[in-house]
Amino acid sequence: KITPYNPPPITKSTEVVVEMTEEEIMAEKNQIQMDSFVKNTAIASIAAAGLLLFGFTTDSHDSVTLLASFALAGLAGYQVVWGVAPALHSPLMAVTNAISGMTAVGGMILLAHGQSSSIVPDSPAMWLGAVATTLSFINISGGFLISGKMLDLFKRPNDPKDVFELYGIPAGLLVSGLALSAFTGIGDLSNVSGSVGIASAICCIAAIAGLANQETARTGNILGMAGVGFGLASTTADMSLAGAGASAFEQVGLLGGLGSGIGAVLASKVGPTELPQTVAAFHSLVGIAAMTGAAGEFLSSPDSLATGTLAAVYLAIFIGGITATGSMIAFGKLSGSLSSKALSLPGRDYLNLGMLVSSIIGMAAFLNPSPMADFLQMDPEAIRLTSLSAVAGISALLGLHLTASIGGADMPVVITVLNSYSGWALCAEGFLLGNALLAQVGALIGFSGAILTWIMCEAMGRNILSVLLGGAGTSQQGTGEAMVMEGEINISTLDTVADALKEAKNIMIVPGYGLAVAQAQFSVADIAKNLRAEGKNVKFGIHPVAGRMPGQLNVLLAEANVPYDMVFEMEEVNEDFNDIDVTLVIGASDTVSSAAEDDPNCSIYGMPVLRVWKSEKVFVLKRTIGNTGYTGMENPILFKDNTEVLLGDAKNSCEALRTALQQS
Repeated sequence: KITPYNPPPITKSTEVVVEMTEEEIMAEKNQIQMDSFVKNTAIASIAAAGLLLFGFTTDSHDSVTLLASFALAGLAGYQVVWGVAPALHSPLMAVTNAISGMTAVGGMILLAHGQSSSIVPDSPAMWLGAVATTLSFINISGGFLISGKMLDLFKRPNDPKDVFELYGIPAGLLVSGLALSAFTGIGDLSNVSGSVGIASAICCIAAIAGLANQETARTGNILGMAGVGFGLASTTADMSLAGAGASAFEQVGLLGGLGSGIGAVLASKVGPTELPQTVAAFHSLVGIAAMTGAAGEFLSSPDSLATGTLAAVYLAIFIGGITATGSMIAFGKLSGSLSSKALSLPGRDYLNLGMLVSSIIGMAAFLNPSPMADFLQMDPEAIRLTSLSAVAGISALLGLHLTASIGGADMPVVITVLNSYSGWALCAEGFLLGNALLAQVGALIGFSGAILTWIMCEAMGRNILSVLLGGAGTSQQGTGEAMVMEGEINISTLDTVADALKEAKNIMIVPGYGLAVAQAQFSVADIAKNLRAEGKNVKFGIHPVAGRMPGQLNVLLAEANVPYDMVFEMEEVNEDFNDIDVTLVIGASDTVSSAAEDDPNCSIYGMPVLRVWKSEKVFVLKRTIGNTGYTGMENPILFKDNTEVLLGDAKNSCEALRTALQQS
């Protein structure tokens, strides 16, 4: 568990030791216990009211069964995600993002309902289904290939050989049994399909559980692939039960192959450095697929959908729109094509509130169009279509504005939020189609992303509601002028750094996103290994949100074959800096800034940071003096007496430093 740093009070005061009696100590414990029970009671009461409301308003017992599947899968996701190591948070999001490509199910079902004997879709609903299917397969293929590439980096030469080929036996048995039922009529195909769907859900849950550590992470990725594969196989059986003709299966095969090919090409060009923006881009595909799938379902049978199904259509488009455009803005900020600064429009909160209220009004008109139709003298179906079109535009604008209003320092949190949103969009589609598998997988992704968001907010000292509402910032952030930097920056030389490392006994290396950009991980790994071979105690200290995505730096170090036992999380080493002789900061700024603890008026005040300035000597590798961190603020540690700056490209500096150490 990541424990957030509690900043010191702004005004210094004399500490007073207060002695408490045993009665007072017990009274304090009782009050804490009471507060905990009150909080849990409030949460349980809200949940109970929600369940009763659902029971009062649902129009089908199948919906109750679907909700049960949703709740149990969500609980499973809640439990397993806590076990995922912080070093594997990047693969976790890549795997869950790939699993969310199960939005392909909605597109495939739409194609199954088509009446065309041609391979070309012949209606708007079928075209929307084709778009959803293609985008989903891009996400599935690209997501799992990227996950596999990342997890392969954690593999070491002395690791036992994986024999994943053997897993093809039970997988082949399951799919063959489904095909046997479909072609020979053995058993009830709907029951066999449902059984394969259960295997799909189990594998998807086990995939996240497998990411608990490096030894089982690759197995987790394979299980995720199996889960999605079983889900798609089950859907082909459902297509057959829906009366799909040969042309529908041809369409799915063609679109699935096209999407998979595009995803494979995109994945082949992605390295650890490009990982954050790529995951954001794939999230946008999930959002668009959810929107097109829901819209297609409505257009295919607008007159025969129950109220609950209509609500799911509306929510799928609303959540999908926010996910799609929000992910696009996140992609732009993470890739550098958009400014990392937070957009601050006048009346920002009122704009968000206005769009949310408009969406709620639109939903009311969509579910019950008669009052609005009578008032405007319009056809009720025209009201519904207008409401659906309006919420698509409003949600897209809301997602754009929410994400644009979040500063660059909070992008790691935004990525996890979007990951969660993609799960909720999948959930809405599950309720829309009455598909238990989608509801289960969506709950799994939604809850896991939400928990990861909470973990990241705790690690960064951020208010989760503030981030979700597009007003990211620490609750203790001041409003006055930022601290004035005093002193001069001391420029170091390569020989000075090399000599200090030779003389040091305890060394800490703190990498940041600059290391990723410069691709300096290989030379840094060699430096660490050489120093360790000389008997020195060398550690890597990793901030939970170093880079642009949780766990990105762990992936980079794994790529360079840095031993696991040299890499530590911030919580594990932050109290060790007083005993460190030399700290080498490479491409990190905000995550090692003392302003987070000393300057109440800076934008990152309250964010937990690595306290590198407490080391005896600190060397900061920077390209230029004026090059600031992602938040755009100067780092005060550069002006401290025990800190020196080595200028130059991180990769060139590290390679030169490696050579200097080897020659000594």
